[in-house]
Amino acid sequence: MSAPLWGRARIEARFGKLRDEGRAALVTYVMSGDPDLETAARILAGLPAAGADIVELGMAFTDPMADGPSIQVAGLRALKAGITLKKTLAMAAKFRKSDTETPIILMGYYNPIHTFGVEAFLAAAVAAGIDGMIMVDLPPEEDDELCLPALDAGLSFIRLATPTTDDARLPAVLANTSGFVYYVSYTGITGAGSADADTVGEAVARIRRYTDLPIAVGFGIRTPEQAKGIAGVANGAVVGTAFTDAVRDSLDDNGNATEGTVDAVLDLTRQLAAGVAAAGTGAKS
Repeated sequence: MSAPLWGRARIEARFGKLRDEGRAALVTYVMSGDPDLETAARILAGLPAAGADIVELGMAFTDPMADGPSIQVAGLRALKAGITLKKTLAMAAKFRKSDTETPIILMGYYNPIHTFGVEAFLAAAVAAGIDGMIMVDLPPEEDDELCLPALDAGLSFIRLATPTTDDARLPAVLANTSGFVYYVSYTGITGAGSADADTVGEAVARIRRYTDLPIAVGFGIRTPEQAKGIAGVANGAVVGTAFTDAVRDSLDDNGNATEGTVDAVLDLTRQLAAGVAAAGTGAKS
């Protein structure tokens, strides 16, 4: 019996499976601890069966500079509910007890990890079943800080490329990237615009000249139709703000979860997954 996959290998296996199936990935971003720890854990547990291929788990932070209002507020709800980095890792560990195949990517900012301690964090992340991370505030020039230690620990370090990442800059961005490349469809904060499939397709084609890694596209994908468009030109469609909006819109007047909160997120996941599937083999290359 082969050993279970983990870390970079789990991400590679998932994209390999999707490539064999001729479809792109639905990558779902949810904020850990939003709107409360119990509800967030139920959402996380339900995402794969609803159609999520990869889960980005947001690490709540008080100064999320790249996030738009919806994700910022989601982080504040989570912090108010008592979420910490340690509890985020515990949530992932609980998820891993029943799901050993779905990759989990931590997404956030370096400060909480620096406070935790890089060595201690990486050991805890591996033990919790984390497969990779996206740190929006650590450029390639600071790879010694977290990227290289993460790679040494067996985790993927997923880098962001943007419309302003030109051909001169791209090799540096890709140098230590693993797992997949996250292409940001427009310049600005999350939730501030819409992804255009034609423009994104041109950008993805340019990035593919520099890397064999899968390319997932995020920012500006809210609807099944938008997910279908992006899935036709990329290896993955990343959706975040639409999920934090779904949580927000399901809360009661006091900001607490209702009976419909989990279903609101999972129903949206099913709709987006159907949109990605409808793209067919467009993202196979």
